[in-house]
This record gives sequence, structure tokens and C-alpha cells, in this order.
Amino acid sequence: MAKQLNLLSTGQVIATALHTEMQRSYLEYAMSVIVGRALPDVRDGLKPVHRRILYAMHELGLTPDRPYRKCARVVGDVLGKYHPHGDQSVYEALVRLVQDFSSRYPLLAGHGNFGSVDNDPPAAMRYTETRLSPMSHEAMLADIGEETVEFISNFDNSQQEPTVLPAQLPVLLLNGCAGIAVGMATNIPPHNLGEVVDGLIALIDQPELTEEKLLELVPGPDFPTGGEIVGIGGIKEAYTTGRGSIVLRGVAAIEEIPATKNTRRRTAIVVTELPYQVNKAAWIEKMAELVNGAKLEGISDIRDESDREGMRVVIELRRDANSYAVLQSLYQQTALQINFGAIMLAIVEGQPRQLNLRQLLQEFLKFREQTLNRRYSHQLEEAQGRIHIVEGLNQALARLDEVIDILRQAADGSTAKMGLQSLIGLSEIQADSVLAMPLRRLTGLEKQNLKAEFERLSAEITGLQRLLSDRRELLKALKKDLRTLKRKYGDERRTKFVNEQMLQAEKEKNQRLNAENAQKEEQGEKAIVEFTLRGYARRQVFGQKTAKKTNGTMDNDCVVQLIQANTKQDLVVLTSGGKVYPVKVGDVPLLSNRSLSGRGTPLINLLPNTTESVVSQFVLPDNEAQMVLLTKLGRIKRLALEDLAGLSSRGLMAIKFKDDDRLLTCRITGAGEDAVLATAAGRLLRFRVDDEQLPILGRTAMGLQALRLRKNEQLVGGVTGADAEENLLLFTQLGYAKQMPMRSLRRANRGDIGTQAISFTSKFDGVVSLVLAPTSALLAVTTNQRLLQLPASAISVTGKEGTGSRISELKGDEKIVSVNVLPLPSS
Repeated sequence: MAKQLNLLSTGQVIATALHTEMQRSYLEYAMSVIVGRALPDVRDGLKPVHRRILYAMHELGLTPDRPYRKCARVVGDVLGKYHPHGDQSVYEALVRLVQDFSSRYPLLAGHGNFGSVDNDPPAAMRYTETRLSPMSHEAMLADIGEETVEFISNFDNSQQEPTVLPAQLPVLLLNGCAGIAVGMATNIPPHNLGEVVDGLIALIDQPELTEEKLLELVPGPDFPTGGEIVGIGGIKEAYTTGRGSIVLRGVAAIEEIPATKNTRRRTAIVVTELPYQVNKAAWIEKMAELVNGAKLEGISDIRDESDREGMRVVIELRRDANSYAVLQSLYQQTALQINFGAIMLAIVEGQPRQLNLRQLLQEFLKFREQTLNRRYSHQLEEAQGRIHIVEGLNQALARLDEVIDILRQAADGSTAKMGLQSLIGLSEIQADSVLAMPLRRLTGLEKQNLKAEFERLSAEITGLQRLLSDRRELLKALKKDLRTLKRKYGDERRTKFVNEQMLQAEKEKNQRLNAENAQKEEQGEKAIVEFTLRGYARRQVFGQKTAKKTNGTMDNDCVVQLIQANTKQDLVVLTSGGKVYPVKVGDVPLLSNRSLSGRGTPLINLLPNTTESVVSQFVLPDNEAQMVLLTKLGRIKRLALEDLAGLSSRGLMAIKFKDDDRLLTCRITGAGEDAVLATAAGRLLRFRVDDEQLPILGRTAMGLQALRLRKNEQLVGGVTGADAEENLLLFTQLGYAKQMPMRSLRRANRGDIGTQAISFTSKFDGVVSLVLAPTSALLAVTTNQRLLQLPASAISVTGKEGTGSRISELKGDEKIVSVNVLPLPSS
């Protein structure tokens, strides 16, 4: 049986109460976590892991002008040399230094996937690359080689690492910091560089600066993700006591979403910025849960339209929802508004301390003053050492012959060195420099260079001595450095402030807008709807200036029809397949004063899924009118507009077709008016629109024969008009036009062969369009997509005979495909 070890008899065991040992060990562990892991240093604003990452990258030479290096290499160096912890914790710290949505001024530049505001994980460290950012290279590490900070041995005494970086900017305030230690935590918000620098300079000039003035210079945090700070009470408390709650909310605007093919115009809340550290994907998921659980009302759809350009979350509202009330519910029930609990806790002289804003700035200024003193002392020491050597070289050159004799007579280097010291009066360092001097330094040019160097070093030493002996000069240099960094890296504030007055004004504005929108929904408002040659539609408020180029070309497009209507009215839209669809005037996209040149949206997109083209659009008139439908294969039909009652979004069939026939045009007409039809061969047929010639048919009817067409002949157009004194305009493919009075055509019966009204100069020519002579201009479209604007008055009036006049020179085999009447500008 083994003998029991008697530890007490050795005299190496010290009896200690258990609670005493537990208390001591726990306090040691707590302080180790506080100082060595969780809390930042007030001087450079970094935790040890961040400091070691930056220093390791500095040692690797990963400057902004060098190529990126794999993050795995950086993490490996940090672990092997300075930070013996888990590689994943080091990589997570590195990633945060890269993320521009986590750090207001990222200290590292990254190449690859480093995560997103949706909490997407970064790629593995073997895929991502990094290097120092310009600001960290210049403002954090530039002076580290000038004995500005203390160095200590690393964990295995194989390397030296800095206890603090010689920061030229208060990174603790610029990027903020969050950390949980044992029994304490820190949560410092980020700030704007320009404002912090202004605050530092003001404290240098006026150490007793009032709290009010300091808060004017540094009005509040500036978060990398923007947002809005509501009220300043929490900011004042945090800045004066070191602890406070700041109300932060996202940026949301109420917008009108244009109608699309399958949806109506609707109102939406569009969120473009979220509060700091809010996970966008989790926030959207939370909203959806509240909507599905009936805890958040008034929302019909939620879409994330964010892209590389920025964040955009669209929250569509129901038609009866109060947008302001929904927005307030979002603030109250979701992370669209949060309370940022500021705790200004940092390590000061090895101990955790809660500091207010003034103390944080003063601690940094004290540290910066110390680093400048050390830097200038180091530079002075180096300059004095160098000037001592230069003095020796100059002295040796002045007594060159004696130096040469000493060297000739000396048996070895040591003898020569002793001779120079005793006979020339040089110091040991000067003698070594003379012995190491190459022969080219004996030239006259080198002598001049040594003289110039001596003068430069003398001036430098004088300047450094002045800086070190006069604190005012030192502070001037400090302020100069701060202003230089502000010019290089300062930017505009991202987080805005919202006070109580602004909130009240916003509430009243939204209530007024909701009331106006409700009134518009109920009564509608006057509007002008514009339709372009390329099939786009847009709406403008009645009385608003129309686009400058309404009747001219604009991006190879122009307005060819204006309709004045109320937003409560329906547009009746006919397609080439003979179907009729309603489109609410209010669903046509509205153009504001800021976007008068906008094109609008394709009218076909406001219809249900259809591959057909739009033939005509109009608003139902108040009088008892009918519409006359004309097909390409020569069928005509008169339909009572009252048959379109009950028109739904599914549409109604207005005419049926035979074979491959399609709808050519539609005209609104009254009984007793005349209709004139034109064929491509140049024949015109005029007849009266009445029950005898053109009886009213039902919606399911196919239509009647309009006129007799020859083989391969098609109708090209038709017009209706009550005044026989109006003139007709005919246009041909090869650019000829003819104007003739309507009365010059005899009235005939529907179905007749018609009258030849134009001759052609080529068998390849044909009529492409028939219009009533307008008081405005005409617009011809060619096969080359050219738009030719023509004045109607330039086309002479002739009889039925003749070819007409050439209206435009066409290029090569170019032909005219259509002619439209341009509307007069709306008043």
C-alpha cells in the first residue's frame, strides 16, 4: 500500500481561509479581464487585442500603399507573437475594425466579404484580405518608432509590444467602444472627427471652457449608420456624468408608390437608415411577426429593396391606414427606435474609471502632450548626435593633412582612432565616423553638403528645444497636427438631431397630409395625364407647369396626347386584342416639380398581365357618345359606351376578330357625324355615322365590313368629325403629304369601294396615316426611329388628284411609319 504524502510536514503549505483565497483570486481575475481584455485604454481607445492587431500589421508592413494580405496571415502573427487566445476571437476583432457600419472611422481596409448590417457572417479568414487604413497608419502608428510609448515583453519574452499606441486622435470617442468586464461594462458611442477636434482645440485654448460651449462644439454622437437622435437630454446627462440614455431612431419617410401592372397607387413608409447596431434582417422579421400576430396594424407588405447604393426598406400601408400612426407604432414596438445606453468607462492609469466628455478629452490631451514631449526629445537626441558627428567630419576635413599623416603612421585602426582623439581632439564617436568616411566625402561638393546639413541640424535643434522648453509652442504644434488630420479625414455628420419642436411639427405635418390624402381619396383632384409616343404615361397636377419639352422631342420620345381628368375617374384603355381595361387616373405616376422631365411609366404596365399593345385611351365623356372601332382587315363597329359599365380590372371584350385581324384604332363619336376611312392604296370612303349606315352592336359582335378591300390591302386609319369643312391630311411612306377638304369627298355608303384620293410616284409607296388637319404641329416617325416635327400649315390644300408635296427628305431606304398630331400645351 502506497504511503500517504504528508504535505503539512514539508513546511511549504500556508493555511488560508477559503473565503479569503476566493476573494483574492476572483479580484485578480476580475482585474485581469478588466485591464487586459474587456475595457479600452483612454489614451489610444483600444483594447489589447485591437492594439496587437494594428501593431502586428505595422510590423508586417501592411501600409495603405502596399497590397492586401490574407487575414489568416495577420491572425497567425497576432496569435504567435502577442495574443495567445483563440484565433476566432482575434478574427472577429479584426473584422469589426474593417466594417464601416460598425466603426465610424474604420482602422483597417478590407478586401472581400466582411459581413453586413443583416448580420451576415464574414467569409473565413483564408478568403479575406486586409491592410491598414490611411487614418490608422498616419494617426495611430506613424510615431511608434520614435520612442513615444513604452514597450514591454510579450507573453514568452520573445518579442516587444507597445503598452499603448501613439494615437494622434481620440479613437475612443471617434469609433466608440463596447465591452463587458466582470462587474462593469462600457458602451461609448462614436463621434464625428471634425467636432471632436474642434472640442480638443477649444479645450487647449480655454481649459476652463464651459459645459454649454463644449456641448455646442460636440453636440452629440455621430453613428456610422446615421439615424436620428431624439432630444438632447440623454446626451447632456451622458456628457456631464459619464452615463446616460440616448434615444436613437432610424430615418423613415412617407412616400407614394406608383401603380404597376397588378397594383394600385399606394402609400408606404420607406426606411433608409437604421439605428446603430440594429440587425436589419432581424428587424424585418420582427415586423412581420407583429403584423401576422395582429399587433401591428395598417401594413400590407414589407420589402427589402436595399442594394449597393444604400438601404431601402419599403413598408406598404393599407389604403385606410394612418401613416403617422403606423410610423409611431414602428418606433414603439420595433428596433426602429432604441435607447442607446452610454457608459463612458475606460482604463485610466491602469484603473477603470467612469469619465465625462471633458475628462475624456483632457485625458487624451494629456497623453498626446506626453507623446509629443517624448517624440521631440527623441528627435532632439538624434539631431544632437548627428550634429556632433557632422562637427567631427567638418573638423577632420579642415585639418585633412594632419588626418592623413595620422592614418599613414598608424599601425592599425585602433591606433589611428587614438591618434585622431588625442591630436585632432575628436570624440570616440567622431573618430569612428572619420575612419568610416569614404574618399568621395573629401570632394568640395561633399564639404558643401556637410555644411548645409550642419546648418539644417542647428535650426532643427533650436526648434525642438523651443518646443520642449515652451509649452505654448508644444500646444501650437499639437493643434496644427489636429487641424491637419481634420482636413484629411474629417467628414459630414451622418446622425441628425430631432428636437421636441421638430417632432411636433412633423406630427402636425403628417396629420395634415393624412387628412389631405383622405380628402383626395374621397373627392379626387384635377390632373392632366400625358401619353407619349413610346407608350409612357404620367400625371401632373392641374395648373402645374408641364415639362419644357412636352411638345418637342425628349430622349427620342414626346407627348402625343393630353387628357384632363379627375383622379377618381377611370381611363378606358383599349388593346390591340380588342379588350378594354380601366386604369384609375390617380394610379398614373405623379411627376413633382423636381422631376418634370421624367418619362413616367409604360401604360401597359398599369394593365393586368397582357402581351397586347395599347391602341387607344380616353376618359368616358358625360354625353351620350359611342366609340367606333376599326380593324386592320376592314371591319368596323359602333359600340355604346354604356356597355362598358361595370368595367373591372379583368377587362371586357369590346370586339371579336376573325382570322388574324387586330384592332387598328378607336374614335369617340356622336350620331350624325361623318367618318372617313383610308386604305394603304390611297382610297378614302366617307359616310355618315347613324343607325342606318353603322348600327350600334353589342360587345360580343364582330363588326361590319367597313369598305371593300382589294387583295393584300389594309386599312391604315380613320377619323370622325361633325364639320364637313375640316381638312384631311394624308401621309405616304416615301414622305409625301396631301391636304384636302372633307367636303371634296362625296358621301357614300359603308361597304363601298371609296374614292382614289392620292397618286403615288412609286409602286412601293403607300398611305400610312390619315388625320384631321390640326392647329398644332405634326410628328412623323420613320423606320430609323427618327422623329420629324412638321407644321400642318406647310402642307398645301389640293383636290383629290395629284401626289401632294414632299414634306421631308428621307435617308436611303428610310420610310415613314406613322404620323401623330401633337397636342397643344395645357394651360
